[in-house]
Amino acid sequence: MNFYEINEETLAILPIDNYRSKIVEKEKELIVNQTPYEIIDNSCQYFGSSFAGRKVGTKKLIGVTHKAPIIIEESKEIIFFPTTSPLVYECCWISLGNIEKYYKGIDKSIILFNTGYKLELDISYGSLDNQILRAARLESVLRKRKELRDYLYIYK
Repeated sequence: MNFYEINEETLAILPIDNYRSKIVEKEKELIVNQTPYEIIDNSCQYFGSSFAGRKVGTKKLIGVTHKAPIIIEESKEIIFFPTTSPLVYECCWISLGNIEKYYKGIDKSIILFNTGYKLELDISYGSLDNQILRAARLESVLRKRKELRDYLYIYK
């Protein structure tokens, strides 16, 4: 597969090598001939922006510039966060909305998704916790903006 669009079924995007990624969805896994960064950027473009534009939006909304979570699609609240700098080959991208829980393993951090899929990551628990909290903060700001917009629309 040469092109992948992130959707509500997407749990994680994992690098395989410099040119391919493994996509973990709720019901299946796919191999795509794109890097995780390319998948993120192309999906942002599909929904009317770009990675750079979404990164600027994250900075304006929550003040985060490094390892910033990204709103892929606003109306469905599809938010992904990176496990390291997006410029690093090993960077994985994780869907915030599909996480059931996460915990510290032996020398790894573990995410359990709402489908039962378990993902082990080679990052510290503190780093994972920080990334999830940043993404949750972005989600909260996004929801508050939507509620305000809906309120203003109703009482116009």
